[in-house]
Amino acid sequence: MPNVKCRIYDAAMRLFSRKGSDRVTISDLAEEAGVARGTIYNTIPDPGRLFEDIAGDLASEMLLKVRGTLETISDPPLRLACGIRLFIRRSHEEPQWGRFMVHFGFSNCTLQGLLAGTSGEDLRLGIENGRYAIQHEQANSALAIIGGATLSGMMLVQEGYKTWRDAGSEVAELVLVSLGVEREEAGLLSRHRLPELA
Repeated sequence: MPNVKCRIYDAAMRLFSRKGSDRVTISDLAEEAGVARGTIYNTIPDPGRLFEDIAGDLASEMLLKVRGTLETISDPPLRLACGIRLFIRRSHEEPQWGRFMVHFGFSNCTLQGLLAGTSGEDLRLGIENGRYAIQHEQANSALAIIGGATLSGMMLVQEGYKTWRDAGSEVAELVLVSLGVEREEAGLLSRHRLPELA
């Protein structure tokens, strides 16, 4: 049964990315997944919540992976640069995941929370430690910039305008500079060896 659920989730991500979150029918989903309509109802407890369930699963899974990957790095700007690059690299390595994130990352609260959750604590620590030249009250705006820049970098990769390495390093560098990190240091941090996603 787990294989069937994965097929349904993969099919749903493709359909949501193509048609939108509210235009996918059970028949569409069954056809895309290559299963009977009854299998959808037997496998997915509440098909009406499928989009939110997928967004929640993707957010939880990526948050755990990024946190696990960055746990040995203590410098907030380096953690932030690596986190941005991990998202952008994954959008290249898993194009379906990337398309889903780019398509819904700006509009879905769960996915917005993912981007804030992976960088919010690092932003706070960086402000407190004097690594960033912004005020605490600017943190929400800074998180919006980080999330928007990351999703835009993912889109550049999805559309073939940049490689994931170039987009990741450039976006990370520009974000760090916007937070007050000196350009030379920001460039070094954004090209630091990137750990494998946990």
